[in-house]
Amino acid sequence: MSPGSTQVPSVADIDLAFMGLTEVAQAIARRQLSAVEVTQACLQRIAQWQASRKAFIRIDAETALAAAQKADAQLAQRSFQPGPLHGVPLAHKDLFYRRGLVSTCGSLIRRDWRAEDTATCLTRLDQAGALDLGTLNMSEFAGGPTGHNIHHGHCASAFHPDHIAGGSSSGSGVAVGAGLVFGSLGTDTGGSIRLPASANGVLGLKPTYGRVSRKAVMPRAWSLDHVGMLTRSAADAARLLRLIAGPDPLDATALDQPVPDYESTLGDAVRGVRVGVTDLSGLGQIDDAVQSMLDASLAVLRDCGTQSVGVPISDMSPLFRCAETIIKSEAASIHGPWLRARPQDYTPLFRSRTEAGFLIPATQYIDALRWRTQLSRSFMDTTMKDVDVLIMPCMPYALPTIADSDVERSGEAVRTLIGRITMFTRPFNLLGLPVVQIPAGFCPAGLPLGFQLVGHPFQEALLLRLAHHFMAQMRPFVRRPEL
Repeated sequence: MSPGSTQVPSVADIDLAFMGLTEVAQAIARRQLSAVEVTQACLQRIAQWQASRKAFIRIDAETALAAAQKADAQLAQRSFQPGPLHGVPLAHKDLFYRRGLVSTCGSLIRRDWRAEDTATCLTRLDQAGALDLGTLNMSEFAGGPTGHNIHHGHCASAFHPDHIAGGSSSGSGVAVGAGLVFGSLGTDTGGSIRLPASANGVLGLKPTYGRVSRKAVMPRAWSLDHVGMLTRSAADAARLLRLIAGPDPLDATALDQPVPDYESTLGDAVRGVRVGVTDLSGLGQIDDAVQSMLDASLAVLRDCGTQSVGVPISDMSPLFRCAETIIKSEAASIHGPWLRARPQDYTPLFRSRTEAGFLIPATQYIDALRWRTQLSRSFMDTTMKDVDVLIMPCMPYALPTIADSDVERSGEAVRTLIGRITMFTRPFNLLGLPVVQIPAGFCPAGLPLGFQLVGHPFQEALLLRLAHHFMAQMRPFVRRPEL
């Protein structure tokens, strides 16, 4: 079934866990499925997968079932008009606050902390009728790219329990990839949506900086944080983005830009769209399997009607270093009180990386903010000048194992390996550009691979349209993870 299909099969003919978010919403609204049976299907799958994948920090089964019963009762009233996500079970990274409930942020420090406010994006999903199944695992305070977490268990890829799930929105990637929920919100400061999307074979969208409110979302670095989503189709991402995007009087960084109906344009042609292709050899080594995937993906995009255009790209290390200065400085400011009062409650790695921010002079931080503007202008005037999107790898290599990438236990070689994992993702947080991570097959070992399309500011509709056309071509090759 295509992501935008209006045909809903009978319950006997479908695997509920892998229906699309938009499809299951339609089926519930038409009373072809009940919210209760959909929620029960998700909870049953969570029970099967949680022990080996550690996707959830908290599972709210009773609360979710009660909400599903209420959703079904509302639909029984003829005058009731369901919202666009009525009765659809979701779950989100455990740094989106919900008033009165614990939000651990993947840490020991906030193990029992209860939020005083609800995140604006969660409120908007609530208003659309979505249900919450609990909270999802993540790297401690969103500070790691692999999904390791000694406090709540290391997340593992939906496709192999020995391999990393990507971070820091690790539980979101696993939950969506393994069919435990129909979609999830995550945050991305240096790749934290796109990396777990790639590691779990799903779509990950980092919208333009300021496209989505960050009210009542625990920051990693407020100048670089983006709220986005992980889904199994472009149609599902389009619906979530339409619902949560837009200005917010409670968040001055949420920009007052029109919010398009992203779903309505997914089927529009992409013929003539210019895809920028650059020589990656000067940017850092990538695996042969990743290069082969990029070449094959470009061929599929050309089959969809796009044009490949060679573009120049400068050394991206200044973008990387500038982002590193900002992240460390802002993280040190955020965590300063806890680092002074409870240093023992941090993992050694997160503590050392965050404390490094105390050694950065204020002038260097201000210089980084100033250089951000100049670097952004230069990138748009050169690499992005004559193209609509830029294609880039997501990860430079196939998924490492959890053991081989555990920097708490391993040496400098592993630190170098992990340092490379964000080489193609972090620069685009500094630039604030929208980026979609698209699943694009598997390496010889059967682990998922994906690539990024980088767009111009507020061009999420085009990115989703390209993802929609690409994934439609790839549908015969889609694999589902096995337990």
